[in-house]
Amino acid sequence: MAGNSIPRVLSIAGTDPTGGAGIQADLKSIGANGGYGMAVVTALVAQNTQGVRSVHTPPVNFLLEQLNAVSDDVVIDAVKIGMLGRQDVIDVVRNWLTLNRPPVVVLDPVMVSTSGDRLLDRAAEDSLRQLVSCADLVTPNLAELAVLLDEPPVSSWEQALQAGKRLSERHNVAVLVKGGHLDDESCPDAVVDMSAAEGEQVQEASSIRVATRNTHGTGCSLSAALATVRPRTDSWAGALTVAKDWLTVALEQADILDVGHGNGPVHHFHNYGSANPGGFSRRLWDDIAPLRDEILALGFIQQLAKGTLDPSEFGYYLAQDALYLDGYAEVLKLIGAMAASPSERTFWLDAADNCINVEAELHRSWLAGTDPDSRPGSVTVAYLEHLRAAVATGSYAVALAAALPCFWLYAHVGGTLHAGYGDGRDAAAHPYGAWLETYADEEFRAATDRAVRIMDFAAIPVDQEERDAMEQAFIRSAVFEREFFDAPRLFAGAVTAARLV
Repeated sequence: MAGNSIPRVLSIAGTDPTGGAGIQADLKSIGANGGYGMAVVTALVAQNTQGVRSVHTPPVNFLLEQLNAVSDDVVIDAVKIGMLGRQDVIDVVRNWLTLNRPPVVVLDPVMVSTSGDRLLDRAAEDSLRQLVSCADLVTPNLAELAVLLDEPPVSSWEQALQAGKRLSERHNVAVLVKGGHLDDESCPDAVVDMSAAEGEQVQEASSIRVATRNTHGTGCSLSAALATVRPRTDSWAGALTVAKDWLTVALEQADILDVGHGNGPVHHFHNYGSANPGGFSRRLWDDIAPLRDEILALGFIQQLAKGTLDPSEFGYYLAQDALYLDGYAEVLKLIGAMAASPSERTFWLDAADNCINVEAELHRSWLAGTDPDSRPGSVTVAYLEHLRAAVATGSYAVALAAALPCFWLYAHVGGTLHAGYGDGRDAAAHPYGAWLETYADEEFRAATDRAVRIMDFAAIPVDQEERDAMEQAFIRSAVFEREFFDAPRLFAGAVTAARLV
C-alpha cells in the first residue's frame, strides 16, 4: 500500500436501491473496516429485502470507461468483484484485471441470491469459471460452489471442505468455504488454499449462529470486508478472523435497523452512531490523555522503543506480566460468564485463552534460560485485586470498564512503539521487535476495537450511578497500567540499593 494505512478498495458490482446488498453494502463494509471505497457499477438492480424485480445492464463500453477512469487516476490496493450478470461483462472485467493487476482481488461469484433469484446468465457460467483463476480469493456460497465445480450441491461441512479443495486445486486460488447455509448451530467458515504448506491448507474459523432473519447482503459484506482487511494482514486466515468478528456483531445488531419487510440488512456501522451514544468510550479515552502521555514518557517505554532497555528490567517486566496474565485470564472468564450475548461470551473466553496460550507463553519463551524474580510485585497484586473487585460488583458494565484499559493501552503503546522503534533500523535487528509486534498486529487491534464496542453497548442501558462506577473502574485500571510499566524501574532501583548495602 506504499505506506498508506487506509486501503483504497474498488468494488465492481451491481446495485441495491435498499442499500443492504450489492455495491451499496460493499461501500459500507469497506468504510466500516477502515478502507476508502470506490465503485464501478455493472448492473442496475431493482430489488428490495423481499427479492429482485428486474435487472438493467448498461453498455459494456461504459463499464470499461468506468474501470479505466478509476485505474488511470487512483492506486488501487484491493478489488472486490460482485454481480457481473452477463458473459460480455465478465470478459471486460477479466481483460481489465489482466492489464491492471491489483495486489488483492476478491471474487464473490454472485450467481444465486439468498432469496433464490438467479443473478447470472447460465451461458456466462463458463466465463465466470475462467475469472476465478484471476482472483486471489473466491467466496462462493454453497450453491455457487456447486455451480463453479459443475457438481451437485453439498449437504455437510466435510463435503463443503472437500469441494473447496477441488476448486482451489483446479484454479490455483484460495477459496472461502462458508457454512452459514448448513443446518448447524455454529457458522463454520474456512480458507482453503491447496498451494499452501502442508498443515496450512485448510484454516477454519467458527462462530455462533446469530438468531436473526436480517441477513440480506451478508455475502457481499463479508467479501468486501475481506478485501479491505487483507492489505493490512499477513494472511487470508488472519483477514477472515477480523472480518468475521465484525460481521458477527453486524448480524447481532441488525434488528435495530428495522429495514424492509423481508430479510433486512446487517448493521454495517454498528460501531458508530446509535451504538455509541455520547461517545462514552471516547470520552474516557480522552480523559486519560495526560496519563497516556505519561506512559509513553516513562523511561521503561522510551528505552524499550530504542532497544536500549536493560535485559534485567525487561525480564522483571515479563515475569510480572506472565503472573498478571494468569490472573487476568481468570477475570476474563468471569466476565464471559456474565455476558448475555453468546458472541460476547465467546469473545471473552477466547481472549482468556489467548492470555494463557499466546501472550503468557510468549513471555515464558523470552524468559527461557533466565532466572527473574517470580514473586508477584505489589502493583501486580493490587491491579488484580482491583479487577476482581470490579467483577464482584455483579455489574457486567463495570467489569468491562475495568478490563478494557489492558486491551486499549497495550494496543496504543504497542502500535506507537512498533511504528517508530529502532530509529529507522531494520526491524528484525531490534532486540525487542518480536515482542512489540504481538501488540501491534491487526488481529490484536481488531480485538481491542471489539472490546471497546462491547463496553459502549453495555453502557447504553445503565443508570448514571453505574456509569460513574464504570468511569472510576476504567480510570483506576489505566493508572495501574502506568504503574505496571514503571515497576521495572523501581525494581532495578531496589536491586541497586540492595547491592550497595
